[in-house]
Amino acid sequence: MPKWVYSFGDGTADGGAELRNLLGGKGANLGEMCKIGTPVPPGFTVTTEVCTYYYENGETYPSELKDQVREAVTKLEEIMECKFNSTDMPLLLSVRSGARASMPGMMDTVLNLGLNDETVVALAKATGDERFAYDSYRRFIQMYSNVVLDIGHHNFEAILEAHKAKHGYKLDTELTGEDLKAMVKDYEAKVVEKAGKPFPQDPWEQLWGSIGAVFGSWMNPRAITYRKLHQLPDHWGTAVNVQAMVFGNMGDDCATGVCFTRNPATGENAYYGEYLINAQGEDVVAGIRTPQPLSLAEKAIAQTDLPSLEEVMPSQYKELCDVREHLEQHYKDMQDMEFTIQQGKLWMLQTRTGKRTAAAALRIAVEMKEEGLIEEAEAVRRVDPGALDQLLHPTLDPKAEKELLTKGLAASPGAASGKAVFSAADAEAWVERGEKVMLCRIETSPDDIGGMHVAEGILTSRGGMTSHAAVVARGMGTPCVSGAGDLDIDYAAKTMKVAGKTIKEGDVVTIDGSSGELFLGAVETIQPELTGDFGKLMEWVDGIRTMKVRTNAETPLDASTARKFGCEGIGLCRTEHMFFDPKRIIHMREMIVAEEEGSRRKALDKLLPYQREDFAEIFRIMDGLPVTVRLLDPPLHEFLPTKEEEMQEVAEAAGIDVATVKSRSAQLHESNPMLGHRGCRLGVAYPEITEMQARAIFEAACDVAKEGKTVIPEVMIPLVGVTAEFDMLKDVIVQAAKDVFAEKGIEVEYLVGTMIEVPRAALLADKIAKGAEFFSFGTNDLTQMGFGLSRDDAGNFLKVYLDKGVIEVDPFVSLDAEGVGQLVQIAAERGRRQRNNLKLGICGEHGGDPASIHFCQSVGLDYVSCSPYRVPVARLAAAQAALGVAAETNA
Repeated sequence: MPKWVYSFGDGTADGGAELRNLLGGKGANLGEMCKIGTPVPPGFTVTTEVCTYYYENGETYPSELKDQVREAVTKLEEIMECKFNSTDMPLLLSVRSGARASMPGMMDTVLNLGLNDETVVALAKATGDERFAYDSYRRFIQMYSNVVLDIGHHNFEAILEAHKAKHGYKLDTELTGEDLKAMVKDYEAKVVEKAGKPFPQDPWEQLWGSIGAVFGSWMNPRAITYRKLHQLPDHWGTAVNVQAMVFGNMGDDCATGVCFTRNPATGENAYYGEYLINAQGEDVVAGIRTPQPLSLAEKAIAQTDLPSLEEVMPSQYKELCDVREHLEQHYKDMQDMEFTIQQGKLWMLQTRTGKRTAAAALRIAVEMKEEGLIEEAEAVRRVDPGALDQLLHPTLDPKAEKELLTKGLAASPGAASGKAVFSAADAEAWVERGEKVMLCRIETSPDDIGGMHVAEGILTSRGGMTSHAAVVARGMGTPCVSGAGDLDIDYAAKTMKVAGKTIKEGDVVTIDGSSGELFLGAVETIQPELTGDFGKLMEWVDGIRTMKVRTNAETPLDASTARKFGCEGIGLCRTEHMFFDPKRIIHMREMIVAEEEGSRRKALDKLLPYQREDFAEIFRIMDGLPVTVRLLDPPLHEFLPTKEEEMQEVAEAAGIDVATVKSRSAQLHESNPMLGHRGCRLGVAYPEITEMQARAIFEAACDVAKEGKTVIPEVMIPLVGVTAEFDMLKDVIVQAAKDVFAEKGIEVEYLVGTMIEVPRAALLADKIAKGAEFFSFGTNDLTQMGFGLSRDDAGNFLKVYLDKGVIEVDPFVSLDAEGVGQLVQIAAERGRRQRNNLKLGICGEHGGDPASIHFCQSVGLDYVSCSPYRVPVARLAAAQAALGVAAETNA
């Protein structure tokens, strides 16, 4: 009989960390904690396979599941010595989701399950605390009604506020047992009004309703959005974890909290977290009450008068410190834990690998290696290459003028400026039209995920360091300031007031997520210094990886930036961008409108010195490293003017009339220029263009070599699809090199190769490799031609394809290994069969994508090339590929 339910508790468990995919991350860790002696409330896990079955069979369950759940509940009753639906001491349950990858706040939770009009009386009698019992019941009604019956929280919040107003209360904790009894009646009436039926009194009906709601929440919009953002497959499904309730809201000897074994924002090896006395877990992360610091050290840093757990419950704090040490040593990674203290007894509700900023990930990996907790290779595996981007972004310039408005909590580091917007929907709409926005909320909820993703930064007036806004922002690498309590945010007016000022929608503000500060207007930024832990990690990375990492650069600034980030050459220097300088474009246009070779050569002679100096600057910066120069690629009409006055300027420079310029422009116009007269086809038609560029490359190389620098030019012919195209242009290049070397009295070694971006070239790679000394895969065009679509236009429908599951990943973001990847593999194999020392690289946008880099490693490429700021990302991804770490998108 299939096993659908796995129990844990009382020091034993049916499964642990080894069954993560089956039990989900939370269920696997609860079982594991039981096995190693951590105090965990007993419970059971309904496996992810049930979720898969549920969706494949019309939202029904396997026939054996009901009996297995009943058997598991019976085990719970025996351990806890109380009964489900008992009128003596009722067993109450929590029901939570638990996917194999952590998705904080994305799916649904129900607490205090098992309470009804009779068991609440029993709970009050058994605990001697009527207020606690009815507070738990009203919380359960609200949570269950929202999660299972789809009745909005606001319906119940309005009742709560009305009761507080009636009695003149400010705080929830001022409500008496009698007040809460009356509220429960109003809550139940609201359920009848909204659902058309009474609140369910049968605890078994409540349990199955909650299990179904958790499985249903796997496909809710916010969970779907989160999975898309983090590239998690829909077919994984979620598990459901059912546990005996323990209570942090039974009085002042009770508490609940969230803690991390190390600081998730900075990586500091210090216990970090928040708690609340006499509260349930949802209160801590919801931002409704201001959480208190765990330790005296955190209290001092936060400059708060709120007492720490270390002061209020010193023995429980010490026990929590022991658990911290035990779990981190066991899992060998930073842990994110939830705990409850019930009448002085500590219970651990969950542990999971903690989400962290890139800065924290880097520091934790390096320090854990130096502490001897993990090996060097494991430290390299631990840092997400994509998240490394966070370290490469600007921070606020300390010398810049700033107008400080207020200070909140430094929830997620980094600096960001943007126009204030007050809803997630507005954030998405403003970004869609090209604006940079700052999402300003009283507090965020999982429904805000879309707006949080597109915002430059996130600002909230409520919530702590473990609030939804803080956790999600850190996971996304988005700067965030939370809990800026001085802010008065008015959603209806779309304003926020602070420090005597009113910030309206569209006004620019700046946040510093590293200090928690909010400033008026935009503040200047500076580039980060990549030293210390970053340098150590990159040393380990470079000792592990086998692929080189080059950069795509055509300006001295790009080249020097990439060199600072550790690039090992230039894999793509686009020459066409050099022609758009105002001093040069007129000569380029003069060349294009020329009708005969002599006139073209005159114009090209004017361009040659500019090209030569461009290449010379880059060669100097790249001293000792290879530089791959791609010859002119775009169609000529892209350089021609469209304005009348510019056409007149070209006509005067070329000594022709405007009508001839217009005629030439019309002649060059193409319906589909991507597949038109561009790349090597220009060189075949006008070999003098190739000759001028080759001369500029070799003259610059010789000049710089005479300065004592090592120059390694590689000349790349683009868009080859016919072997004769390559051979013809290689002859021109080789002849230009001979001529220049003779004139300069010096020779430099060089290579001539081609971009493989036309599918036909991939299939004929063995023939092309007879003359080509290297291949660089232009995967942008290879993807366009492989799929038969235009990257410029595909955005109109690719989102639909992603939403409907036609494709899993945008092929322009991550290389399509299944289809386009085959073309790369064929070309690599056939090319090297012809020339065994053929150098292979990739220079499309995919060169900086970690998943694509893993593919490049698998087919034996020598290097990847990417934008300057992606160089460290590519270096790390290349090392992980060498270690065989599965890329996230292929997980």
